[in-house]
Amino acid sequence: MVSATGVLATGACSKDPNTYPSLGLRPVEKLGFAEPEVKTTVAAPDPALDKKIAAISGKLDAITTGFTRDAAKAEALARSARGAAVGSDAWITAQTALAGLDDWRAQSSSLVTDIEALATDRAAKLQPDYPALATIRTKAQAETDRQSETIGRIQASMPAA
Repeated sequence: MVSATGVLATGACSKDPNTYPSLGLRPVEKLGFAEPEVKTTVAAPDPALDKKIAAISGKLDAITTGFTRDAAKAEALARSARGAAVGSDAWITAQTALAGLDDWRAQSSSLVTDIEALATDRAAKLQPDYPALATIRTKAQAETDRQSETIGRIQASMPAA
């Protein structure tokens, strides 16, 4: 006796019990597994974006100069606060100088965010990467990282609160 599920299960089989599916390559398997060739497009010159990048570069240069100047002062103040007690005038003055360095770092970090927003806007419009934008982003991120390292080094040289 054959059940209803048995009839349904055999319905998918070949009508000829001696015919089996081919074990040869299927058409899709003949295509291979190599990655498809990717066509890279070169970004067309964008004068408006170049103008924004130039403005960002100017801001980054000003931030770098300001940070470097103030970092030298903060390091001198931190040296004089090394033997001082936490909460002393020398310590508070050095901490205030470090707070000024944090402001410079926040400005450079904000520039990185602005640059990334420009890149994201381009990507949303399906525009190719813009090399000058990638270059200024790398430069701004490197400056932000340098500032963070400098602040951390100065902070570590002082008595902890």
